[in-house]
Amino acid sequence: QESMHAYAANVYTSVVEELMKGKQRKFIVVEQEFFRLWWDAVATDTHKQQVHHLLQEGQLEFVIGGQVMHDEAVTLIDDQILQLTEGHGFLYETFGIRPQFSWHVDPFGASATTPTLFALAGFNAHLISRIDYDLKADMQKNKKLQFVWRGSPSLSEKQEIFTHVMDQYSYCTPSHIPFSNRSGFYWNGIAAFPDPPKDDGVYPNMSLPVTDANIHLYAQTMVANIKERAAWFQTSDVLWPWGCDKQFFNASVQYSNMDLLLDYINKHSDQFGVTVQYATVGDYFQAIYSRNLTWEIHDSQDFLPYSTEPFQAWTGFYTSRSTLKGVARRASSLLYAGESFFTQYVRKHPAGSICKREALKQLQSLRWAVSEVQHHDGITGTESPKVKDMYMNNLMYGMLNVKKLMASIIFDMNNAKKNGEVYSIYSKDSGIPDVDQYVFVYNPLSWNITTFVKVSVSYLEMSVYDELGHSVPAQVQSSSESHSTYDLYILVAISGLSHRKYTIKPLNGKQSAFIGQSVKYKRKDVTRANQQSQQLLPVVNSCYQVMFDQNTNLMHSITERVTNQTVQLTQEFLEYHVNGDVMKGPISDNYLFAPNASAEPVSKAVGLEVVSGNLMTEIRQYFYSNVTSRDYIYAVYTRMYTVPEGYNGKLLCHRIEQEYSVGPLELNREAVLRTSTNLNTEQLLYTDSNGYQIQKRPFKAYMNNTVARNYYPMVQTAYIEDDTTRLMLLAERAHGVSSQGNGQVEVMLHRRLWNNLQWDLNYNLTLNDSSVVRPVIWLILGAKAVTNILYRTSGLALEHRPVVVFGALSEDMPKLSGQLQQNSIHSSPVTVPPNLHLQTLSIPGWRYSSNHAEQVLSIRLGKLKQDDMDFTRVLLRIRHLYEVGEDPVLSQPVLVNLKSLLKGLGSVTVVEERSLTGTWDVNTLKRWKWKTAQYPSKEFSNSTETSENYIVTVHPKEIRTFFVYFQ
Repeated sequence: QESMHAYAANVYTSVVEELMKGKQRKFIVVEQEFFRLWWDAVATDTHKQQVHHLLQEGQLEFVIGGQVMHDEAVTLIDDQILQLTEGHGFLYETFGIRPQFSWHVDPFGASATTPTLFALAGFNAHLISRIDYDLKADMQKNKKLQFVWRGSPSLSEKQEIFTHVMDQYSYCTPSHIPFSNRSGFYWNGIAAFPDPPKDDGVYPNMSLPVTDANIHLYAQTMVANIKERAAWFQTSDVLWPWGCDKQFFNASVQYSNMDLLLDYINKHSDQFGVTVQYATVGDYFQAIYSRNLTWEIHDSQDFLPYSTEPFQAWTGFYTSRSTLKGVARRASSLLYAGESFFTQYVRKHPAGSICKREALKQLQSLRWAVSEVQHHDGITGTESPKVKDMYMNNLMYGMLNVKKLMASIIFDMNNAKKNGEVYSIYSKDSGIPDVDQYVFVYNPLSWNITTFVKVSVSYLEMSVYDELGHSVPAQVQSSSESHSTYDLYILVAISGLSHRKYTIKPLNGKQSAFIGQSVKYKRKDVTRANQQSQQLLPVVNSCYQVMFDQNTNLMHSITERVTNQTVQLTQEFLEYHVNGDVMKGPISDNYLFAPNASAEPVSKAVGLEVVSGNLMTEIRQYFYSNVTSRDYIYAVYTRMYTVPEGYNGKLLCHRIEQEYSVGPLELNREAVLRTSTNLNTEQLLYTDSNGYQIQKRPFKAYMNNTVARNYYPMVQTAYIEDDTTRLMLLAERAHGVSSQGNGQVEVMLHRRLWNNLQWDLNYNLTLNDSSVVRPVIWLILGAKAVTNILYRTSGLALEHRPVVVFGALSEDMPKLSGQLQQNSIHSSPVTVPPNLHLQTLSIPGWRYSSNHAEQVLSIRLGKLKQDDMDFTRVLLRIRHLYEVGEDPVLSQPVLVNLKSLLKGLGSVTVVEERSLTGTWDVNTLKRWKWKTAQYPSKEFSNSTETSENYIVTVHPKEIRTFFVYFQ
């Protein structure tokens, strides 16, 4: 809001007005969030007509077109697709426009998932800027800044994209002019916060205006820079970006000076050897494409991590503001559940009492919040505290809306009398009152799950029943977080996209839930542990035996029981100490990680408590700075599950669940959990790229900053392995991860920093984060073939844990009829095989026609009404989880009959296959085919074979998008 007030609204208003004054002038628009705020709240009807006109003339061009320019390192593929779809839906509905080029100039490093997504969205070329300084210098020298990128090994040339890396000047105009001590090329100056100056239009740092006296000098400076850059590229076309952060808020002074300069250079082009023109990104790529050159192929290796100079590794933001990262992912997961839940409700209960338009608005509030936080200064944790608070508030507001919506849908589907059931949404730790308590549990995944849900309760003795009155296995025990409540773990078995109702009753003589018994062990001094007399404490379920060393209270080893393979495994917390004084050397901040030395162990003493019951054992380790300390600074809660007969416990048994409590940290400390094993890994680490594919991360030695430059983002998955055995880590939020020694993997869990760099102080970017964070990581240990089968489904099971909605029923209310639910318990509306994932099932609500000519016409005729919402179109995405050749069975293509897949939602009448964001019919999408040595011909590339009679074949790593209509 402050940015809108200070400059952003003025950018759009003044640029639109200036473009109308000269046909030669052009401009590109990237983020939709600011544009939509301007369109809805600031733009006049005249401005709106002018925008339509300028788009038709090609003077204004939308590039990327997502809600934001998303971060590439710590975002999940689902959320990247969401924010892109959110922006594209608006653009297509409003203008009939479909962006075809990217402008990813500011994310801190480039992921290999992004080029694949942009290709799937129909883009013809991709543009990035921030990659390692030394790599960029090398590519620049050898004219290799442009290539055809095959981001996905499995999709390969089908979804390749031409990629341009900006040169060392990046995306801002160089402001130095040798003939003046004032800056050049930024005639509107610098945006002033929080208020723009009053009427005189004078801003700080306005560049020297172009005059007859200096125009030749200006032209010489510009031409010299153009020629310097031309030497780094293969064609004689140079992209010269004009602008920078927060520029063009006074477009008239910009364009009037630019016009003079460009005209002057073109009039003297013989002398300068250069001609110049205003251009959009599309104009530039069109010029390159028509040169018809043959380009080198870049494989699926990404450009992470990113360093700007020897001591500036941008690997701190992989962990910065861990709480925000966690909430952003929780919100994303709740949105995913809410979308499919609402879609089923609309399909199956057309006469339901809920106002669908209001419901869609509730979902849209969370779509907006989850989309905006994907910004490269959002989920990255690189914003000031007040901006972080805005993201958090928007996420919490959207989550509350969707939780309320889900509660009212359950209420409506249970046909309760309007006063028959009172829902309250309890926060986790408030404890449940002493009345019969209903817990509704929804499984958002499209396969059957067996797992535990945790509910906070205020008493110990109780029973849990399902809809039919059968007793349900459950365990209750002292809470790991609170002294006044207990944790109740309920074993739930729920088919895909279904919900079940469980009743928690205070005990009245019947069989109770199992009660977990606690044994506390003496605190041990780890520095004086006696290695001679090793006493090991075993904790066992049917998949693993985990040993704890009673001399230290630390984990000692894990045995995988099927193969009887034992891995020595110990975990400890360490802290990197970092410098906060720029006079003393490199600093760590929200972005950068600059450790002074190796990480130091933090605790000299460890306390141990084991809570065991028939269903679960929880090992609680408390880490103290010494034997006499009163409070612990770190804790680990390790949970192992035992699944009773009659339940499918394969996934549940194979995960060792760990929850950590970290903080508050001391200032200028970065906290890591280091897991050390006797696996001979040769320091090779594997991490996921945005939850989509895996990247190999060999350890690299550098002259400087080796520790920080070997940190990588872990969005969902990281693992280490030797010839036979693999240790996998699955996460529910992003972290920095590294292998700093053979057999080791360390995860950065939290950072608290302060520094005196003036820039950081000006923007309040010092990361003095005194919070306690409680991230969760699942460990899976086993033979490679076994972990291969487990980790993709397990990763999704962690990402999309069941949604729990509470309802209390007071005594005098009539009991609910369980009738309606019987249908939904056992028949799953949509089930996919284990190598596919139902990526999206939603009702987007867009009003646009899926026939392009029709859509363009209805915009011209002004036919679309602002408030109409379309509830008949369902958006379906299916993703193949495996790479080619990864697994003998799971890597096979899958034949899917969409009609029978969706029969639980009704009778399918029409299926249209679309581009990733829904704006193209794949049959009409003809992306540019760039010539490579491998494919010398250059024809348009058609991405996928389309569906015949509702049957589609989904190949490894494909993401297929459909509009589905029902009878």
